[in-house]
Amino acid sequence: MDTLDIKTLVIYGLAATVAIYYLGSRKQSTTIPAMGSSGPIKSNLAALHFLRHGQQVISTGYSKYRNGVFRVPMLFRWDYIANGPERVREIVSAPEHVLSFDEGVSDVREPYHVQVIRGQLTRNLGRCFPEVRDEIVNAFNDVLTMEGTEWKLIKVLPATMQIVSRTSNRIFVGLPLCRDIEYVQLNIDYTVTIFTRGQIIGLLPGFLKPIVAPFLSPRKSSLRHALKLLKTILEERLEQENKYGRDRPDRPNDLISWLLDIAVGDERTAPALALRILVTNMAAIHTSSTTLTAALYDLAMYPEHIEPMREEAERVIMHEGWTKAAFLRESQRLRGAGPVALMRKVVAKDEFRFADGTTIPRGAFLSVPGMTVHLDPVNYDQPAVFDGFRFSRRREAGSPGPGADADATSGGDRTGERSMFNRHMISTGEDHLVFGHGRHACPGRFFAATELKAMLAHILQLFAEHRARADFFPAVINYDIRAEEEGVRPPDMEFGLLRAPNANGKIWMRKREGV
Repeated sequence: MDTLDIKTLVIYGLAATVAIYYLGSRKQSTTIPAMGSSGPIKSNLAALHFLRHGQQVISTGYSKYRNGVFRVPMLFRWDYIANGPERVREIVSAPEHVLSFDEGVSDVREPYHVQVIRGQLTRNLGRCFPEVRDEIVNAFNDVLTMEGTEWKLIKVLPATMQIVSRTSNRIFVGLPLCRDIEYVQLNIDYTVTIFTRGQIIGLLPGFLKPIVAPFLSPRKSSLRHALKLLKTILEERLEQENKYGRDRPDRPNDLISWLLDIAVGDERTAPALALRILVTNMAAIHTSSTTLTAALYDLAMYPEHIEPMREEAERVIMHEGWTKAAFLRESQRLRGAGPVALMRKVVAKDEFRFADGTTIPRGAFLSVPGMTVHLDPVNYDQPAVFDGFRFSRRREAGSPGPGADADATSGGDRTGERSMFNRHMISTGEDHLVFGHGRHACPGRFFAATELKAMLAHILQLFAEHRARADFFPAVINYDIRAEEEGVRPPDMEFGLLRAPNANGKIWMRKREGV
């Protein structure tokens, strides 16, 4: 039995000893209807049911309490789900001291790397794109290891995680470290461990979480490993920074420099910087690899989209393509959201009160339906049908379509604008919650969108302006894709509030030469 199994047994043993106490001790509002029984025994049985059927429970509550609030039983607590665009607006506009986004999930220290992602990384996307593009080409070649033009069965998620890790780290830490196998695997392992163990910790009663979390956290061991690979680089960069300042002409334009722009005091040390790099990798790898995996499953499932996007890649070359972005946004709409979105904790002194007087008790977790909103016919025509051209048609027509209330916001970019531009891949809205919404919308989505569109363009059609440069690309290739089994898409994995593309799913791929 490995260490994690022993730890897991210990954790659940501790949980079992306090379960009886917690059966009737959940904080709840008796004025808000519950999905299923609210009794101490039956509600815990319902909580176990939710772990396997969370999306179904949320969808039922969404239909039953269309513009209201309902609660669902979780192990050791009640979660509150608010329906309707008005409540979405109230939640995202509530100040942090009333509804906390960070409570219980963020590092206790100031997450300044979020400022870096939102600021320097986003501003430097254009300047860094040649390096991103180069790494995409090399990473696909190295990871897929295809010989000739024979079909090869690819296990998608492990491949996309390696490709995304390499591509992201090309502008995080640069060459040659971004291609170091040990470094790439460290970041993948850290990402997977954080999310899997986080699910375990999330099932525990609140008072046990701070006790158990340090035992399950991979932070210390991962940081030791990261320092083995990063310490020399970081110390050299710190020395150069202290000696020559930030205005020297040969200063690298990468994540390390951007972190140093903001870091002060104890944060200007190799261990602190290495930890920020690990955390940034976790966010980048998780978001982009799962999105790309889902998109590849959809591309194999709906191959009629391949030729139009291939033609677009040829025609538009490096400009933003409506069809690629639209296909990815549609894939996200149907695959990218979990059962709930916009999770907040009520930290107001007394309670949180909606405009209509509905109250949520202090300490409770409040969210809105995620996937169910994307399947609402009020928001989307034929919402259960995958239509990779859905958003490109809307943009070409200059019409927001159903769900016109969706504002094209990126946490500050032109909030409330109702035009064709509110259908960009990175746009958030009350009817599209994959990246969150409002000021806490995912700060890395601009980088993720750029990276993902470039990867999809590479898969479908190699960057056309380099076709004649055999010295740059020895074999000009792109890829054909088909499902492992025709008409069958690997089923998504669902557990509680988690929804992710199948980690074991495969597709057939082959490269085409001399296109």
